[in-house]
Parts: sequence; C-alpha cells; structure tokens
Amino acid sequence: MLLLVVEGIVIGFLLGLTGAGGGILAVPALMTSQGWSVAQAAPIGLLAVALSTLIGTIEGLFKKIVRYRAAIWIALIGAPMAHIGILIANTISPIWLMLMFSLVMFTVGYRLISNRVSDFHNPPCQVNPSTGRFIWNFKTGSVLASIGIIAGLLTGMLGVGGGFVIVPALRKVTNLDMHSIVATSLMIIFLISGMSIVMHIAEGFHYPVGITSAFALACAVGMLLGRRAIRFIPSAIVQKVFALMVFAVAIYMVIKIVNLTNI
Repeated sequence: MLLLVVEGIVIGFLLGLTGAGGGILAVPALMTSQGWSVAQAAPIGLLAVALSTLIGTIEGLFKKIVRYRAAIWIALIGAPMAHIGILIANTISPIWLMLMFSLVMFTVGYRLISNRVSDFHNPPCQVNPSTGRFIWNFKTGSVLASIGIIAGLLTGMLGVGGGFVIVPALRKVTNLDMHSIVATSLMIIFLISGMSIVMHIAEGFHYPVGITSAFALACAVGMLLGRRAIRFIPSAIVQKVFALMVFAVAIYMVIKIVNLTNI
C-alpha cells in the first residue's frame, strides 16, 4: 500500500506541475504495484486523475486562467470519442494495447525533448489580448475539436486523461501562456475523465474501494503540492524531466510486452 501511495503522490505532483502525465503514468504504475492489465488499471487511473484535476480546475477558475469555453468544447467532442475508444479497447488484445501505449509515449517524449510543440508563429486559435479569451470562429472551433477527438480516443482506449496530448497541442495551435494552458488542460482532463468513468461503470466495471481510495487521495495530495511548486520550477526543466520519465515508462512497457510474448 505504501508503494501505491508514493506512486499516487508523484503522479499527482507531475499532473499539477505540467497539466499532463497523470494518466500516462498512473496506468503503468498500477500495473506494476498491483499486477494488473491495462484494462484493469485504466479505470482506477482515470478516477484518480479525475479527482486530482477537479482540484486543479477549481483553483484555475478562481484565478480566472482557465479558458473554460474551450475546455467544455474539447470535452464535448472528446466524450463520445472516449466511448468509441472503450469499445475498441474491449476488442483488442492487451498486448496490442500495451504496444500502442508505448508507441504513443515514445512519440510524446520525442516531441517534448526536441521541443517540437510550438511550431506556429501565427497559431490558428488566437486569444484576444484585451480580454484574454479566444476569438471564436470556424477555424478555432474545428482545430480545438480535433484535439478533443484525439484526446477522447486515447482516454477511452488507454485510460489516459489526454493531457500529454492536450498541453503540447494547445501550445502549438494557440497563443495562450503556459499557466493558462496547464489550467485549461486540467479542466479538459477532468471533464473527459469524469465522463469516461461513468461509461466504465455503465459497462459493468467495479472499483476496488480500498485501492481506489488510497490511490486517488494520494494523487490529490500530489496535485496540491504540484500546484504550489509550479511557481518555483522553470517550465523548461519540468518539460525535460517529464519527457525522460515518459521515455522510461515506454521502455518498461516494451520490456513487459517482450516478456509476455516470450520474444
């Protein structure tokens, strides 16, 4: 149980610090400490991430740095895609899911290390400098919707909150500052994860109360610590450390696949 609590605090800390990484690390952490498959660990990871991101969302709303209209729009698009992702996950071999998970993490880690997450000098989704809010038009809506599609599918299929996609995507296609991106990402993750939890319950998943409670509360504590630490740690350092952790987990998943398939 101690290992589970430590894992939860670390994951919540990274989520609060970066707006990403909760789900992408929670699933392999639960697989390691509990000996679960991806399908077993994903709903538990989602619930813990949802609770943690609720705390970050409330804080961001009080500080008025959450772009809540964009968050709601992305989540509304992502939710039905998450349901499709769940259906896909129920029909695919666990080994293929693990392989897909590791490939996604290698891609994310590479883009973070190479800093290829803010390529547009004139991003398609612009913020009005006088209001700090998005200038809404067809292009803004469609670009943000595409983020919702990708994040939703990955949430349903792999049990990740989508922040590791949302944060780089918002950096690339918007001119939001990093604090606003992190806060908005936390709200999107909360909305999509929350709706995905309802879908998991509807599909008949039963949460183990003791393990779920301990892990979720530990993640919440880590989230509070991460939100306090964000003002003291340079974002460039956080990004590099997070990328290295993503690479480490991806390599672990590949090793696990090799062991399962006896290659």
